[in-house]
Amino acid sequence: MVNEISRDYPLVAIAGPTAAGKSELALYLAERLNGEVINYDSVQVYRGFDIGTGKLPHEDRRGIPHHLLDLLDPAEPFTAGDFRREAVKVLDEIRKRGSLPILAGGTGLYLRALLVGLFGGPPRSEELRARLRALAERRGREFVHRLLAKLDPATAARIDPRDLQKVIRSVEVCLLAQQAISMLHAQGREALKGYYCFKIGLNPDRSELYSRIDRRVEKMFASGLLDETRRMMARLDAHAIKGLGSLGYRQAAAALRGEITIEEAVRDTQAATRHYAKRQMTWFRREPEIHWFAGFGDDPSVQHQAAEVVKTWLASKLSGAMSVEKVVSL
Repeated sequence: MVNEISRDYPLVAIAGPTAAGKSELALYLAERLNGEVINYDSVQVYRGFDIGTGKLPHEDRRGIPHHLLDLLDPAEPFTAGDFRREAVKVLDEIRKRGSLPILAGGTGLYLRALLVGLFGGPPRSEELRARLRALAERRGREFVHRLLAKLDPATAARIDPRDLQKVIRSVEVCLLAQQAISMLHAQGREALKGYYCFKIGLNPDRSELYSRIDRRVEKMFASGLLDETRRMMARLDAHAIKGLGSLGYRQAAAALRGEITIEEAVRDTQAATRHYAKRQMTWFRREPEIHWFAGFGDDPSVQHQAAEVVKTWLASKLSGAMSVEKVVSL
């Protein structure tokens, strides 16, 4: 097998909405193309968040290496920049083994951070954030948004004043960087070097997707999502656990606190997940050069088509970067 690190190396990324079958397609491709799977879901990186994220159990991974799953304790912070750094390490390890890296997940920002890069913003300041949150409590969210408008009018115009988290982060960046975010963006980003990526998108029928989402949510609650959420809430540092605010866990926590019924939690999760899937598709449709397939990733027809398309692409691109015989002859 040829492993020439100096050459650009192939990488496959699978995009699409939640419940579209990205994990199943990644497994299918990995088995046939000597692949290893890299997760780019922002909650699956945390240990203990399994049922609500649809994390593929170990016994269902069929011996295929999966990376960046169960990477962190639930209270540890993890940003898109952190993901990029960890993913690059994994990519280089997979490359040394001569295998095909296959990215699968639904956090579009993580995929963009890896492939395109992030602007060079300053690190977070918890002290400054706390002061800005206190300011918002005293003077109101609109006051903090007006402060952002003075620091960076262009960014303020794009952010809803009610989205306090984004407003505070934007003010924080402007103050720490001593310049507008638009100026930081103008300085450019560092795209991923040493790799070229082939992007696959899953675009199933919307009504079928929504039906699948509804069934999946019902199964999550029936399979122990409340117990999984209860374990996280029982931790002393539960307030710092980011995943408890994510889809499913947020509604389960509300039910456990007695704020809503379990039936309401199920319905709320279904509605929120359908809306999230719609936002995901809006995001991914803006990404350039995605080869779209009209169907689910566990559909044998879609799997076969995707494998053939990727094989053809690899055959045209490899030229010694990987073992052509091992990939194309499968």
